[in-house]
Amino acid sequence: MLETVISRERDFGTPKSEAEAHVQLTIDGIAVSVPEGTSIMRAAAEAGVNIPKLCATDSLEPFGSCRLCLVEVEGRRGYPASCTTPAEAGMVVHTETTKLRELRRGVMELYISDHPLDCLTCAANGDCELQDMAGVVGLRNVRYGQNGANHLHDTTDDSNPYFSYDPSKCIVCNRCVRACEEIQGTFALTISGKGFEARVAAGQGGSFLESDCVSCGACVQACPTATLQEKTIIQMGQPEHAVLTTCAYCGVGCGFRAEMKGAQVVRMVPWKDGKANEGHSCVKGRFAWGYATHKDRITTPMIRSSIHEPWREVSWEEAITYAASEIRRIQARYGVGAVGGITSSRCTNEETYLVQKLVRAAFGNNNVDTCARVCHSPTGYGLGQAFGTSAGTQTFKSVEKSDVVLVMGANPTDAHPVFASRMKRRLREGARLIVIDPRSIELVKSPHIRAEHHLKLRPGTNVAVLNALAHVIVTENLADAAFIAARCDDRSFSDWLAFIRKPENSPDAVAEVSGVPASELRAAARLYATGRSSGTAADIVERRPNAAIYYGLGVTEHAQGSTAVMAIANLAMLTGNIGREGVGVNPLRGQNNVQGSCDMGSFPHELPGYRHVSDSTVRGEFEQAWGVKLDPEPGLRLPNMFDAAIAGSFRGLYCQGEDLVQSDPNSQHVAKALQAMECVIVQDIFLNETARYAHVFLPGASFLEKDGTFTNAERRISRVRQVMAPSSGYADWEVTQQLANALGLPTQYAHPSEIMDEIAALTPTFRGVSFEKIDRLGSVQWPCNEDTPEAGLETMHADGFVRGMGRFLITQYVPTAEKVTQRYPLLLTTGRILTQYNVGAQTRRTENNVWHAEDLLDIHPVDAEERGIRDGDWVRIESRAGATVMRAQVSERMQPGVVYTTFHFPESGANVITTDNSDWATNCPEYKVTAVQVAAVEQLSEWQRNNARFREEQDNLLRQAAEPIAR
Repeated sequence: MLETVISRERDFGTPKSEAEAHVQLTIDGIAVSVPEGTSIMRAAAEAGVNIPKLCATDSLEPFGSCRLCLVEVEGRRGYPASCTTPAEAGMVVHTETTKLRELRRGVMELYISDHPLDCLTCAANGDCELQDMAGVVGLRNVRYGQNGANHLHDTTDDSNPYFSYDPSKCIVCNRCVRACEEIQGTFALTISGKGFEARVAAGQGGSFLESDCVSCGACVQACPTATLQEKTIIQMGQPEHAVLTTCAYCGVGCGFRAEMKGAQVVRMVPWKDGKANEGHSCVKGRFAWGYATHKDRITTPMIRSSIHEPWREVSWEEAITYAASEIRRIQARYGVGAVGGITSSRCTNEETYLVQKLVRAAFGNNNVDTCARVCHSPTGYGLGQAFGTSAGTQTFKSVEKSDVVLVMGANPTDAHPVFASRMKRRLREGARLIVIDPRSIELVKSPHIRAEHHLKLRPGTNVAVLNALAHVIVTENLADAAFIAARCDDRSFSDWLAFIRKPENSPDAVAEVSGVPASELRAAARLYATGRSSGTAADIVERRPNAAIYYGLGVTEHAQGSTAVMAIANLAMLTGNIGREGVGVNPLRGQNNVQGSCDMGSFPHELPGYRHVSDSTVRGEFEQAWGVKLDPEPGLRLPNMFDAAIAGSFRGLYCQGEDLVQSDPNSQHVAKALQAMECVIVQDIFLNETARYAHVFLPGASFLEKDGTFTNAERRISRVRQVMAPSSGYADWEVTQQLANALGLPTQYAHPSEIMDEIAALTPTFRGVSFEKIDRLGSVQWPCNEDTPEAGLETMHADGFVRGMGRFLITQYVPTAEKVTQRYPLLLTTGRILTQYNVGAQTRRTENNVWHAEDLLDIHPVDAEERGIRDGDWVRIESRAGATVMRAQVSERMQPGVVYTTFHFPESGANVITTDNSDWATNCPEYKVTAVQVAAVEQLSEWQRNNARFREEQDNLLRQAAEPIAR
């Protein structure tokens, strides 16, 4: 059920076997048929027979330590553990005999003799497997007193802000340690001591907070007692019902059970049947959801005529009427194209669809854009040119069949940690890893994982490196000629082949440009193409290895971002790594619905489904459905809107759920553009940095307060379900609908499912999508229509490319215009960190600040020493665009000449120093290459001082708006 009385998800004890052959056996008189390799425990569970267990769970490999799951097998001596004993043909198994009951009660007596008998006051009361098993085995008395040695007075570790570790309740089942190893792959926990002294330890015996624990929650989820317990459960008690929903953080799109007491969330538990995460989570999705009820939430609409005036709290009717009248006033004075809108990659597909519909059908222009403009727009362009569609080709689970994994310009352990855990599991099983990144990210070397090749290139040289890899594959005859002949366009391949063979693309030439040794370029190319670093054409005997490419913003956020994406597509086609599991081109999307915001028609030149506005047939379908004539000319992109505002021709903006001032490059330019506008309408849950420049504030709804769908990086469409009423009274789609009606566009949806029905009717790739289907199947993947399986297409381009034949594209390397000089001798690149998210509006309002409370500048020891900078010093970072100040973190993860920072905190102003250089095809900003100088200082930058004054002024104006209500 989608909303249920609280209960544990079914646990079969051990993982499912994927074997095709089956064996038949008898369990308690029941004939059972299961795949080879299935444990007796799981075979029994699938037959409806539940064998008692404590150390076993179906998310972990069998361990066999608790001795509670003993069974009898006819013809065999002893009492084997059912979790570690595989089912065999002809077995006759008994799970309930007098002897087994006696043994199990004896085991339980030993556990209980060293366990606090405080069940009625324990936080896990009602949700404790030890308590349950005591009842199952019929334990009625304990013969051993608690006067001897015990652990009943061990000290609780409360250092982690989200969960508590109480060693007095530990039964040393090892489930937490195994979860940390097998599921998360961090290896932060261990068992210290032997025998009676054995206890779970974090790291080298310090606290959980001091250890390598990443607070993913896997250990808490695995714990069968109250040893590891969420603090919200300790404080609020056990939940009483659960609602299935989807995480609103990164593009992995994890499924969660929001476990509730009434309308209050008690905890978020990863959903075992969630296809993207399969019961795993990260610190953000699992624990950092408290922002939804944070005191900073603004729940009343506000308006003002100038950003230097106090806000005035008004009714929804007045706010909507005022916003609509301002849009019409601006259009009457400056023209129809003087206004535009920004859709949100944090909002649902349905809400995003309504915003672009509002702009096109009510504003009467195509001036609509989204945050994908500044992150993955090159993905859309590059993959669209090569393959005919702009999305990732695989499921996340596909990596489990990869032999070689190439990670480029992405840091999955920080930005997409649940997928990273899945990838690391495959790497531990033997898959080989290539990392292309200026930094030594965690994947380069971490417990039980080491990249075979780390191509530590200079920022800005992605295209050159990708061309060199292709050059080696071509010149050493490692290409998949059969795939190319069958699946790719001959003319484009021939032209590209002549280009890629040029000496300028050779590893020796590229080594000078990129800083990556030619030998490493050759070895990495051979590994990707053949599965061997020293491979030759003769080495590809039985089959080619499955090689998958995963890339992120370190590829797209460059002046040649689109070129790099096309070069990646070239590599995949060149080696035949498209169209089956374990391969593919996989962009790791940053925000929860970046893919969806693009799918829904958020770009100024495309209607939903990536169809160009100039296509009269497509436009006619929407005109008939919406009852209006649509502009056939593409509208303004986001950077064009800013430039036009400063020039005086763009005067009004409706911005839903994005913080342009903090997230877009050259922040001072963005602020200047917003100040030049006459009406800025911001719809959000907090007064973010952009809202400080707004004239209308429309309160937004968090993901816990709305219904709809998100689409993750694997094209998976999952349901978002309302678990509490919107604190402002309306979900975001309802607000947009009111604004549309106020502008004269009749819009009457009763529920988001009706919006999805309209999307499906107008978008061929969504033709088979509906809330009913998603509710029934759990999720679907687009394309989902009459030409695909019911749940959509898992693997793209299996039989042919969307565009027909794959197209090879010339990817000439052009050095970035952003050059290092004597004045700006270092290159700055930016990214994210595990515990914070994007502009930090959500995570900064949670306990995640315990781990990362400010943006830091990573600098190599050599560069730091040259400048007299010590770890923790304040440093000034200056570029051609501006300057800011933050603390230095001296780190050998950097290479000399390169510095790195994040952009999670508005006070640091990381994007004050990034320039407005952008991708040639899409205007995606070149965040990853900014020439800077760094020097030790003792005071903030001028921008920071001015910004602090402006923020204080805006906070005062906000407080004035609230005063009448406060009195």
